[in-house]
Amino acid sequence: GFSDARTLLASGNVVFRGRKTSTATVGAALSRGILATSGVFTRVTVLTATELDDIIDANPLVAVATNPSRLLVSVYGDTDGRATLEPLRHRRWAPGALALGPRAAYVWCPDGVLQSAAADAIAKTLKDAVTSRNWSTLTKLQTLARDLK
Repeated sequence: GFSDARTLLASGNVVFRGRKTSTATVGAALSRGILATSGVFTRVTVLTATELDDIIDANPLVAVATNPSRLLVSVYGDTDGRATLEPLRHRRWAPGALALGPRAAYVWCPDGVLQSAAADAIAKTLKDAVTSRNWSTLTKLQTLARDLK
């Protein structure tokens, strides 16, 4: 039921045209399809092109980050993600930074993503209710999505 599917390298991301249905319904259907064909369960997060644009536009750390591969965007899997992460916002993450948006957390990881205490705290707090991509990947996905319009 989807068309014009395009993948972004080996990033685990796909941009496609879909039916007029909720992103949660599409994500659940894709999770079931992956399980049926591979035997592996994975939660799939689906965003509309507009939601992706909104997440990118809301990033307050773009001016701070000097390396897009070290600017991490963690998209909440549900609407409680921001509230769950709110206590983390008040911690000091220097030399990095953490900001929360309505749909995603933004983490500047100047020493690298794997060395980021903030990125680690988000992953431990939200577990599989979050998916993270670096800024380079997110903006490439935005370009792919715009090309489909």
